Formats: sequence, C-alpha cells, structure tokens
Amino acid sequence: MNDTENYGFPPELAQVMREQKIDLQLTRKILDKYNQGAYDHIQPVVVSELPKVDGKTIIDVTRNLSLTMDLETARTNLARLGVELDLDQFAKATGSTITFDRKGLVNLGILLYPSLAYGILNGGSASSYFDRKRNESFNPVLYQICIKESEILKKSAPEKAKGLVPAFINPDGTPGPSFIELKMRSLLIETLRYQWQTGTKVPALAPLYQMTSIHNNATIQAAYDDYRSSPYLQPLIEATGTDITQALTGVQPMLAALTHSKLGRPKEIFTEAYGKPNQVLPMPGGHGQNFEILKEVYRDLLNQGKRYIYLGNVDNLGYTVDPVSLALIALQRKQAGFEFSFRTAVDIKGGILIRDQYNRLNCADIGPAISPDEVLRAESLGTDILFNCATGLFDLEYLVENLDRIIEHLPVRITDQDKDAGMYSQAEQVTWEVISLLDDFLIFGVNKYERFLAAKLVLENLMASGIGLEHPDYPTSDDPKTDFKAIAIQLNKGLENRLKTVYGMKKSFTLDPPDPGRTDCRIRTLRNGRQEIKVRRQLEREVPGF
Repeated sequence: MNDTENYGFPPELAQVMREQKIDLQLTRKILDKYNQGAYDHIQPVVVSELPKVDGKTIIDVTRNLSLTMDLETARTNLARLGVELDLDQFAKATGSTITFDRKGLVNLGILLYPSLAYGILNGGSASSYFDRKRNESFNPVLYQICIKESEILKKSAPEKAKGLVPAFINPDGTPGPSFIELKMRSLLIETLRYQWQTGTKVPALAPLYQMTSIHNNATIQAAYDDYRSSPYLQPLIEATGTDITQALTGVQPMLAALTHSKLGRPKEIFTEAYGKPNQVLPMPGGHGQNFEILKEVYRDLLNQGKRYIYLGNVDNLGYTVDPVSLALIALQRKQAGFEFSFRTAVDIKGGILIRDQYNRLNCADIGPAISPDEVLRAESLGTDILFNCATGLFDLEYLVENLDRIIEHLPVRITDQDKDAGMYSQAEQVTWEVISLLDDFLIFGVNKYERFLAAKLVLENLMASGIGLEHPDYPTSDDPKTDFKAIAIQLNKGLENRLKTVYGMKKSFTLDPPDPGRTDCRIRTLRNGRQEIKVRRQLEREVPGF
C-alpha cells in the first residue's frame, strides 16, 4: 500500500490504525490542521454572565406553565404542519389572543407526534463508563461501596456499546433492561397514547434514528434483532403495529487519539495506549459530528414528513418525548429548544448555560471552557447554575437548511485526557455548542430528577439504582450541593418515578405479603398482553397517571 493510501502515516502505524477501524484520512486532516494552526483561532468560550430564568427565552417548565400568544400566529404555525385544529379544545381565546395551560399543551403536543422523530446519540463503547480512574476520582469512598455492583454491570456488558449496558440494577442485585430497550419502550407507550387519543393506528413516533460508531454498529444492530422479542417491547410492538427496532442509522468513524499537549507541537498519533508500545487508541470525534454523520438521515426524515427532531444521549433515562416542549416550539415556530437543569454535585462533566463574550447564550463545558472552581465560586455567591441536559428539540426544516453552515462553524476542540489508557489528546466537537449558532430558541429549565437521570459513569447509574444507601460510610455532607447521599436518594426516587410512568414498569415481589425492605424484588415490565385492549388496561391500571 503506497504512501497516499496511508495518508502520510508510516505503513506499520497505518496498518495498526486500520485494524482499530480508525479513519486515516479524517485523522490526518485534523492532525495537519492542528499542527498548521488552523484551530488556533478557536477561542475558549469566555463567561461574561451566568443567565437567569426570564420567562421568555429561559423558561422554568417545572412550575405553573401557560403560553399566551397571538391567535392567528398560533393557527398559522400549526397549519404549516398540516394540523387544522379547533384550538378551543386546547386553549382559551380572548379577542385576538389565545392562552394555553399545561393540560392544553400536553394534549396538543401529543397530536403533533406524527411530525416528530426521536434520535439517540449512542456514543462509543462503555470503556469510559467503567473506567476505574474516572470512577474513583468521582468519589473514592463511594466507588469502594459500589465496587461489587459495578463489576456485575461490567460483566453483563463486555465490549458492548454503552446503550446496551443495563440501565439500572434491580433491588435484588440483578441487572435491568438496557438503556436502548427503555428508550424504545417509552416511544411505543407514547405511540399508543397517540393512537388512543386519535382512534388511529398511525406509527406516530417511528422511525427512531441514531448515530452509532464503526466500532459498535454491528453489535447494536444485532441487539435490535433480538429486541423484537424482548418482553419489554414485544407486547407493545404488537399493540401499536410499530416495529420501533427498525432505526435509521448514521455510522460515526473513529479518530486516533493524539499526543498530550505536554509534549508540545507538532502533535503526533498517541501510540502507547495502556502502556503498550505501538498501541493506538481509537476515539469518537464527539457527538457534534452528528450534523455531518446524520446529514442524509435528517434529509430523509424531512422527506418523510417529519418537521421536528429530538436529539439526546442514550445514557440519560430522563430523555424521553415531552409533548409540552413540542407544543411550545411548534406554536411559536422556534428554531430549537434545549433542556437545562439546576446543577448538583454529580454534574461534573458537561456544559452549563452562560452568556459569552459576544453576549450570546452559549453552552460552556466545565473543564475545557469554564473551570470547576469558577462554577463553585459562582454557586457560593448564590447563583444557580443551569446544567446542560444534552437534550435538544430542533425545527427540522430550519436544521436541514442550515446544516452546511453548522458543520462548518461548529468548533473542533482538542482536549487533554488522563485515563486508564494514558495521557493523550482527543479531538471532538460538542453538539450543544450549536446553541451559539442559533438566534431564536428556547431554554427549558427542567427538574433534574425527571429529565436528567444521566450516567456518564457507572457510579451515577448505581447512585440512581439506590445501591449502598444503607452503608454507614456513604458520603454525606451538611452542604446540599455536595451531599452525595441526599442526591442519591433523590436520583433513586426520580428513577423509580420514571420507571413507573414513562417506562410503564413496576416493582414485583416474590414475598407474600410484599416487603419493600427486602432485596428479593426486581423492576419488571407489565404482564405480556397479546391484544391492544389488554395492554391498554394494564397501563391504565398499573402506571400512575397514565
């Protein structure tokens, strides 16, 4: 193979990179651009202000919620979606204005489901998720308390994509369903809700779409074949007539990790992964690459008649379809909406809402863009930090029209890493920096324990699962921001509430009478039903508020 096909890399190195499914051409392009200074103009996001809820652009959707707007504008914005509705059934009109309360927004949002597609960013493998160094640094005491359960989860998902890892551990210590199974289940339940409300059999929220990686795509697709007979999905697939496992997919290539900044410029390929010579480290280029990788998927969805898309991380159990947000975006014809919750001690990796040096709302990553000390300093002065939930709702027509501009201007950031694999640099694009490229959007202030049950690390999964809460050494504090036990209790309550509602699940006990204090119980799906009416009755009987 000649030098052109190796893109300037030594033949032996190029061969090792190919074996790791690394995209040589894209890696060379990024490496050369960095060494030539092409990224030097990309400045860190500078925080000029930490914004507050204003009720206009930044909305607290956890409180009493209503929307008053021009009546004709509401009708026009819905008509473009092919929705001709008598708005009196959703809202109260007074002269030329109309006011929607939360119930009206929910009912309207459900009727808009056929215009919505739901997408997941699958990420890479679960290596970072189970990374010992990262989990220990999160909280060493908590890591020791939960190490047994951590190993149970790790053994249940060797070499798997993170989305295929069990999303929680049952009270009896057994692994629950995977993150993706739960995502699919919630979509089927919402589809059934739409079908009951309209008396149709429309597969409203299909198709699911996703970004996988070249490393995990085959594993994920094989799992989806098995999911069609999953007890969590099969009854609902039959009831709705919707095979939610048929997903539209874009496959993200791998990049090679680069040498750490301490070694200076020029950067080279990192070749000592895990202390082994000539060992490269394949890395994804960040979820921000979705705008390039999923470009054709977005266009396909638009051609299918979809007008809005949800986009979020597979590991966030709070990321489900919200009809209120959909109704708010559609009625006001906003370009997008993004969810942010008030930061807690476990929110250490990700972005926060800021106003940047150009007076624009932006998302600044803790670490690369704003130091953890600055965040803590602002909180000590009484400022509430709005933490990015990594959930976006986009106007698909606007997005497709602006894809090329977004792809060109979304920053490529080179960040240093210190993990089990060693000290190296990683090139990545952050999805949520797209906020700075838009000019008419909403920020939804949400309840963390409903909408942001994320698990970047396995310890966060175990906190939400309630593992180790009875241990006398479980980390606690007088400061509610750093009281891990209090936060874990809230996470656990949030998870159980989500499982009972949007995921349609309940606890099942082997004891008679049931004893919640015992560990021999597990979260299970509703009893299998072969007919729609049976599934419907089960959901109405067993899911609170359904």
